[in-house]
Amino acid sequence: MKRSAIKRRPLADTVLDSLEPETSEYRERDGDGLYFRVKPDGSKSWQLRYKNAESKWSWLGVGGYPEVSGALARKRAGELREQIANGIDPLKERQEAKRAAEESEKKRFRVVADQWLETKILQGIVAIDAIRTYLDKDIYPAIGDKQLDDITRGDCAGIQAGIEAREAFTSAKKVRGWLNEIFGYAIAKGLTENDPASRLASIAQKIPESKQHPHLLEPELPDFIRALRASGSRKTCLTAAWLCLWTASRPGVVQLAEWSEFDLEDALWYIPAVKMKKRRDHLAPLPRQAVAALKELQLLTGKSRWLFPGIGWRNPTICENAICGVYARVGYKHRLVGHGTRHTASTLLNEYGWNEKWVDAQLSHKVKGVQGVYNKALYLEKRREMMQWYADHLDALGDGKVIPSVGHRRIAKD
Repeated sequence: MKRSAIKRRPLADTVLDSLEPETSEYRERDGDGLYFRVKPDGSKSWQLRYKNAESKWSWLGVGGYPEVSGALARKRAGELREQIANGIDPLKERQEAKRAAEESEKKRFRVVADQWLETKILQGIVAIDAIRTYLDKDIYPAIGDKQLDDITRGDCAGIQAGIEAREAFTSAKKVRGWLNEIFGYAIAKGLTENDPASRLASIAQKIPESKQHPHLLEPELPDFIRALRASGSRKTCLTAAWLCLWTASRPGVVQLAEWSEFDLEDALWYIPAVKMKKRRDHLAPLPRQAVAALKELQLLTGKSRWLFPGIGWRNPTICENAICGVYARVGYKHRLVGHGTRHTASTLLNEYGWNEKWVDAQLSHKVKGVQGVYNKALYLEKRREMMQWYADHLDALGDGKVIPSVGHRRIAKD
């Protein structure tokens, strides 16, 4: 109905339902300072007009319609008028409550940790996916919605103990470091003086002596190569698994590989220092098999930043366990992991007499002296030859053309 057709006040429910919008917003008086507002888009709400302590007229929202009916709006308006009569300004109270809520939100752990993570992303930190995983899995469920000042040492110790209970001792150490950084960031921002994540190392369980990552020796490789060739895994994950084999690269580096790092014509992969464990730039030669596989993959993911994009907006790349998953699905669970391919390559190359320095350079092991600092392309041409031999040897093993034996060693000098 048109507003001009209103015949009585307070406004009847039928009037509230049928009032039509106009080109401009308008208000219709209901009674005792209560008004019914109608916007051009058809949305409707209640407002109370009152004089504040400074004798200035103000509008105060009472609720949207139809959620707040006429009867409920009149009841709320009566309660608000009673507060005003007692010298309370409800609008000012609302504004102060909103400011307090905003200040409280700024100091909620989850909000601060997300801001800290954004700084890590801008710094190009490699382990962003791992950090986010542990935030979501272990940290946020425990303290994510708590105020910084309310988090105790017991809370942080409990997070550490929970991860250690899974025997993930290295992960517990990393999480301890991230918690320290988050609270340090919050202190630096002036959000808290509370530092409950300090001293956690004093009660941490001792990390057991490291064991070699599960890896394969030459007699096991023929069946494995044939199984991997027959894998039904997604192309992105499968290619990543092969790239680990062909280059003996760390799986975390493979996971985060970007197309801008590759020169397929020159068969080279340039890995920036920020992604490397030793924080040194690294050049990895690509055997022909890798170049062919990557050119094929480029047709699928070449428009992405990443060689191996993940699924969904929260996963820019495949997850850190995707490569292990490929090996597990072809029957090698607990027998080979992504990092284990480095042990396999090192063992095989050394057994066949390839120069130890070339092998170490391929694996990006630390080289002593000035050469280790400045020579990014250490033994590059020699490593091209070595890694092409290695890829060919893996093919031959899969084809059954090479008898698994270390009887014929290749002698290679500097």
